[in-house]
Amino acid sequence: MVVLGRLADPYGILGWIWLYPFGDDPLTWAEAPRWWVAKEGEPWRECGLKGLKVHGKGLVVALDCIPDRSTAESMKGVLVGMPRDALPATKKDEFYWDDLIGLDVVNAADECLGKVVGLLETGANAVLRVAADGQAERLLPFVSSVVLTVDKKAGQIRVEWGSDW
Repeated sequence: MVVLGRLADPYGILGWIWLYPFGDDPLTWAEAPRWWVAKEGEPWRECGLKGLKVHGKGLVVALDCIPDRSTAESMKGVLVGMPRDALPATKKDEFYWDDLIGLDVVNAADECLGKVVGLLETGANAVLRVAADGQAERLLPFVSSVVLTVDKKAGQIRVEWGSDW
């Protein structure tokens, strides 16, 4: 299961809810008629997609498992995901966050900075959370000036980032 986003506050009275996506093109998720939802650490359950639309600067979604505002209020913070095989294929130099977690991060001087343990969305760009034993977690912007290459087969992300930064 690949986590695609998180549900936020209710929108209106008919069960629509704000969606906080963890990706650049969440409107393509409308192609999948079934979505999965779960609280962290709980089993996933399948829901039918009734609607997904841009509203203002965000997205709202209607799922058949959220029939009204009261249910939407109880869904705040719930994760949204899909099985890997239900996701649209990525283009060259596009990645699902799940593809990056666990990859080694190595700088241009061949120093290992750690492994990707997660990502953050800042609004401007995604940020790699990189951890190594005995070291403070590093936050590296996932932008072309920092990330030189991503080689999923080799399990490595090469970056322009000093080990002492």
